[in-house]
Amino acid sequence: MDTETGADAGTDAGVDVVALERRLRDAVGGEVGFGTRDRALVTMDASNYRSVPLGVVAPRDADDVAAALAVCREYGAPVVARGGGTSIAGNAVGAGVVLDFTRHLNRLVDLDPGARTAVVQPGLVLDRLRGAAAPHGLTFGPDPSTHSRCTLGGMVGNNSCGPHSVAWGTMADNVRALDVVTYRGRALRLERDLGVLPGLREFVEGHLATLRTGGRAVGRAVGRAGGQAPGHAGGLRDEGGAPAADAGAPAPYPRDLPGWPDLPRRISGYALDALLPERGGDLARAFTGSEGTLAVLTQATVRLVEAPPARALAVLGYADESAAAEAAPGLLPLRPLTVEGMAADLVPDAHALPRGGAWLFVETGGDTPAAARAAAEEVCRAADAVDHTVVAEPAEQRTLWRIREDASGTATRMPDGSEAWPGWEDCAVPPARLGAYLREFRALLAAHGLRGLPYGHFGDGCIHVRIDFDLLTPPGIGRFREFSAEMADLVVAHGGSLSGEHGDGRARSELLPAMYGDELVGLFGGFKDLWDPDGALNPGVIARPAPLDADLRFAPLPRVPVPVAFGYPHDGPAGGDFAAAVRRCVGVAKCRNPAGSPGVMCPSYRATGEERHSTRGRARLLHEMLAGEVITDGWRSEEVREALDLCLSCKGCRSDCPVDVDMATYKAEFLHHHYAGRRRPMAHYAMGRLPQWLKLTAALRAAGVANALAAVGPLAAVAKRAAGLAGERAIPPIARVPLTRSLRRDADADPDVLLWPDTFTNYLSPEAGTAAVRVLRAAGLRVGLPREAGKVCCGLTYVSTGQLDQAREAMRRTLDALEPAAGGGDDADEAAGPPLVVLEPPCAAALKTDLVELLPDDERAPRLAARVRTLAEALETAAPDWIPPRLDRPVTGQTHCHQHAVLGDGAERRLMAKAGLEGRLASGCCGLAGNFGFERGHYEVSAACAEDQLLPAVRNAPKDAAVVADGYSCRTQLAQLAGVRARHLAEFLAEGLPEEGERGGRS
Repeated sequence: MDTETGADAGTDAGVDVVALERRLRDAVGGEVGFGTRDRALVTMDASNYRSVPLGVVAPRDADDVAAALAVCREYGAPVVARGGGTSIAGNAVGAGVVLDFTRHLNRLVDLDPGARTAVVQPGLVLDRLRGAAAPHGLTFGPDPSTHSRCTLGGMVGNNSCGPHSVAWGTMADNVRALDVVTYRGRALRLERDLGVLPGLREFVEGHLATLRTGGRAVGRAVGRAGGQAPGHAGGLRDEGGAPAADAGAPAPYPRDLPGWPDLPRRISGYALDALLPERGGDLARAFTGSEGTLAVLTQATVRLVEAPPARALAVLGYADESAAAEAAPGLLPLRPLTVEGMAADLVPDAHALPRGGAWLFVETGGDTPAAARAAAEEVCRAADAVDHTVVAEPAEQRTLWRIREDASGTATRMPDGSEAWPGWEDCAVPPARLGAYLREFRALLAAHGLRGLPYGHFGDGCIHVRIDFDLLTPPGIGRFREFSAEMADLVVAHGGSLSGEHGDGRARSELLPAMYGDELVGLFGGFKDLWDPDGALNPGVIARPAPLDADLRFAPLPRVPVPVAFGYPHDGPAGGDFAAAVRRCVGVAKCRNPAGSPGVMCPSYRATGEERHSTRGRARLLHEMLAGEVITDGWRSEEVREALDLCLSCKGCRSDCPVDVDMATYKAEFLHHHYAGRRRPMAHYAMGRLPQWLKLTAALRAAGVANALAAVGPLAAVAKRAAGLAGERAIPPIARVPLTRSLRRDADADPDVLLWPDTFTNYLSPEAGTAAVRVLRAAGLRVGLPREAGKVCCGLTYVSTGQLDQAREAMRRTLDALEPAAGGGDDADEAAGPPLVVLEPPCAAALKTDLVELLPDDERAPRLAARVRTLAEALETAAPDWIPPRLDRPVTGQTHCHQHAVLGDGAERRLMAKAGLEGRLASGCCGLAGNFGFERGHYEVSAACAEDQLLPAVRNAPKDAAVVADGYSCRTQLAQLAGVRARHLAEFLAEGLPEEGERGGRS
């Protein structure tokens, strides 16, 4: 953490921040960060809320937690415990000291397969526990969609559930004992002994009647935009607390105990009924779901369950979501593992799903694959579905589950691209009421002119939804508040819980009187006072709540678009809104994937494990830069520059992030403004302007001299130091004859395709270009070069270093050079000219995306982008009948990160299969990433990125494997770190062709 103090005036809300920081540094063994960056990174979680903390402490052990609490108590500072920061309701943001458990208190302390228990620290990521339990045939039941990054402590705090709760229950059902420390320093072990907390037994005995019967919901929890007091605004109700018949409300749900809804997902409020003697006085269960408001968790003992050896997935299609919801309860007697639902408006591509407008995903288990499949087929027979299918192949199941798991992100954008937000993310009703509830929920949305995309745990009656609230303007915020009040009444009328999974947080705590009534909510306050009489732990949540429309995260953002270089076509009504682009990051933190996990995003986080080097962390810093409250120097911010410095511009987030955050573009934008009118790092001049240097070298025919000088160690060291390059790197050799020079003499007239002379292929790896020409001609295609090949450039190196003025100049020259090639005629596609075969994936990606987004007003840009093809795409479209040579050998290597993110690799996989190259290329990023790995200070991270997936894949491959890497950076990284010669796919195909001169054809 940075050590810059965050206390300008010395005090904050009555707290002496300078003294507090000093004392924490003396008392705590873990990191203490009160600087700008540390605070900016934790202003938000995955909710609509934002609060600037005093500072951040990363305790090393339970003693550190106690010491930090003692210091905070001495100075009167509130405390907020934080795990993965994926809370949806504003549960993990606050104005005090944030305790970050992910850095050190993240161990699996013990796993006992015989007892089926595990002892975990609060910062342990759920998937690590599940991975450790799996070899014993065990798993942990609760599994939210954020399982790869959410922590066990956060799950205890929010009483998390996940799709398997129909089989294994909520977090509260799986907690055995909790070790906690109160704000006043009392260490407690919570099991079934109420006597560990002074006054608790008396509290329960004094309120037995209320705890047994529950309170009664009386009136709305919040007023309309005018802000009436809780429990006294609007909504006619009968004596039982249900809406009166003439109030136009849905029919009340009959229940015996109005304060305690009888449903699987009652997460809202405190579970005080768990303290009753007839329920065993289960203090651990009562504490679970308290959202860090009672004490700070330091360790948990949890239950493990037997994992079915085999699973199958029944996918059931229904006419609409209400039909799917009404069918879900009837499937529960078959004892499925999950019953999940979603509608077509959340699925951009439903070709892999059976017919229908909504679907249930019903997972079944068995001792064998056949048994699991038989159970799934029984579900299909029992279901009255429009259509169905059974998916037994694990890889296919994972593909379908990814659609569901990414929904928390994809639902943040409506089909027309407009923004949608949490706030009513996870309320729950009895499963039998879900169909009726969904119809009335849709009607309520329509009445307020709102839209949402419901999905979720239909088997438990729990619905997730993001709604297109306007949280930027006062009228929109007023509607948000009014809708919330009416929504609370709707949920209560159906016998539901305002929260069915993620807790109340700041989004729903104010609404609790609508659900529980004032008497029971009053007991919530008394319960908190027993634990935290100072009211210092996560204040404003559950008891004595903050207003649900206070501290909205967007309040400090600029209200007019910030001048930018890129077009941002998908952000803002007319594009070009950088604040809207940054708002894309809602905090679900899929980018916090650990090393070794699949996908590309986010390689620098995988290498460092630090939030500031994740896509989310960088987006948070950009948000605070625009807000101007914590980061006050705008585009000149060193905190933002430092965080972006380790962004590899791999574009992995553009595809892997469920909300399409594009940090490579944001980084280029930031660097463009940050260095405007200022001297840049030398590496920007050396690597960013590489096309100019290589073109000059070729023009002078000085490649041989340059290579000879680079081979002299002392001279190379001086050159690298002067150019800002990493001393550990060897300078790659320059080709003596550029590809354009050799190919120009042999170009075909009237070509079918044009080979794009990218900088890397042309000057550094012409053998890949020569091979591609051989392959294209073998397929019967005529190959040429752009008429003014020396003038074309995709601008990639300028973009990656933020030299956007130079990038636009290069792109305009390219368009000017290619535009004459467009013939006459009215058909735009025909006029654009022949396809452009681009061998270097990042150059193809730049032409597909950066060109269009940097020149949004040039109509030639999208025409050029539409012509771009990879080699495999060109062969597939222009020579579909061509049969490649059979190579019949295993394949290893890596799909380029830009290809993964922008271009896709389907054509390449099909081509390799036809050629007999068996196996799949690794995902991830090689770590060199153009200029990144060559810049001084990046070598260690660059090497760590290569060790994540690429180097292990190559090491573990058969000796005769073809090492394929279409990216020049990937090939260079393999050569320099592993001594392995990788080649472009074109080179392997050309190697299998007949001798030169025996031109092939189509079959």
